[in-house]
Amino acid sequence: MQKMKNIVIIGGDARYLPLIQTLNKKSDIHIQILGFDLVEQSYTGVMQSSIDNLDTSNLDGVVLPITGIDDQGYIDTMFSNQRIQLTNKWFQSLPQNCFVFTGISNKTLDEYTSSRGLTLIRLMDRDDVAIYNSIPTAEGAIMLAIKHTDITIHHANVFILGFGRVGETTANAFAGLGANVSIVSINEADLARIYERSWQGYSFKQIGNVIEKCQILINTVPSQVVNRSLLEKMNNQAIIIDLASKPGGVDFDFAKKRGIETIHALGLPGMVAPKTAGEIMANRIASLIQSS
Repeated sequence: MQKMKNIVIIGGDARYLPLIQTLNKKSDIHIQILGFDLVEQSYTGVMQSSIDNLDTSNLDGVVLPITGIDDQGYIDTMFSNQRIQLTNKWFQSLPQNCFVFTGISNKTLDEYTSSRGLTLIRLMDRDDVAIYNSIPTAEGAIMLAIKHTDITIHHANVFILGFGRVGETTANAFAGLGANVSIVSINEADLARIYERSWQGYSFKQIGNVIEKCQILINTVPSQVVNRSLLEKMNNQAIIIDLASKPGGVDFDFAKKRGIETIHALGLPGMVAPKTAGEIMANRIASLIQSS
């Protein structure tokens, strides 16, 4: 018989309500929640706990917000007015076989978990989670493009920088709506795949020669590739949607000076499809916990 697994979910955004509901349906997982006191218990179906009352000695998993903790150990609590701080001492109280789930990490969280020998799982670094999440991300990019332009996606010149997990899904989504898709990549194998799909492919050295045709630019590269020299060649009627994590890949200040509209679209899955995004994370967490 499968041993009951004990998980605590501490804070989070709109994705975490369906995450809680999905995990609560698992017969071999018992969950507790902190930082959701503004949500009716009848909605989550789970009793609230507090940091002082939580017994950490038998925990198999700790689920942190996508953003993890800040440099002082505080977490995002969208559904609570209380501030929750997780100290190094708190992490030391966890069993060594406890999994700590986060979306992204920082030096503080890395140090707190490694000093206790805990397994830290960065969900957004995992191919399975990232590929699933790329679907609502691409849909969100389309939503923003429709909302902030006065042209149809059909036959629009859409340039996508990067052909990773998000870039590929986004390219497929825009191409499905009839856009003229161009991809910019540093990878020769990517450029070959792009050619196979009958899209235009460019290296970053070539992009400056054709960027003036761009009407919608989607960046997925988490380093400043949309720099001053590229922005100077862009049509100022174009729109830039940056999907890369902070600090993004765009020189936002210079884009503003040129009058080019930019949107740094962080956390799109949580905004456009929180139910789907929450269920994706819940199922990955459950699978990892249950197999341990």
